Amino acid sequence: MTVAPEKTLLIACGALAGETLAVIRANGWEHMEVSCLPAKLHNTPALIPNAMRTKIREKRGQFAHIYALYGDCGTGGLLDKVLEEEGVERIAGAHCYEFFTGSAIFDALQEAEVGTFYLTDFLARHFEKLTIEGLGIDRHPELLPLYFGNYTRLVYISQIENAELQEKARAAADRLSLRYEYRFTGLNGIGDFLNKKAG
Repeated sequence: MTVAPEKTLLIACGALAGETLAVIRANGWEHMEVSCLPAKLHNTPALIPNAMRTKIREKRGQFAHIYALYGDCGTGGLLDKVLEEEGVERIAGAHCYEFFTGSAIFDALQEAEVGTFYLTDFLARHFEKLTIEGLGIDRHPELLPLYFGNYTRLVYISQIENAELQEKARAAADRLSLRYEYRFTGLNGIGDFLNKKAG
């Protein structure tokens, strides 16, 4: 007799919602559910650890297992401290760029050119709102060189091949006066992690 997998919650960054759901559906993991923290927390990373703790405690009694699909994302190790205290494991990587590409490839990208700005599918789709409006560049164009003056290239790390998103990412590179580079990664980073937890 086959035993059904235990109910599992994935607490993800809102920027990973679509990708996470795509992996779950593709594998038929009906026992997995996704609950997201707002993607805009990236602009205030100090708020991420407490938001994660609140979400874990709110959902804990409803699931046999909880995992975090989140990088450190600028919390300076505070997110990992909260996850350790709450007994929740997270996907490996300092940020989603690393777990999409894999650590070795991301390290090579950084080593080759430190001044690299990264986009994912989500960030390419919402570049204007999250980056230009989020940093106030739409209201204060003089801020653009302050934020991006030390960058030399934009690397679009793509999870799903999409011509429209590639055009958006290229336009973002032009807007920031950065050299454009495209890297297709697929969803293996999330898929590999969830596959180990699917049983």
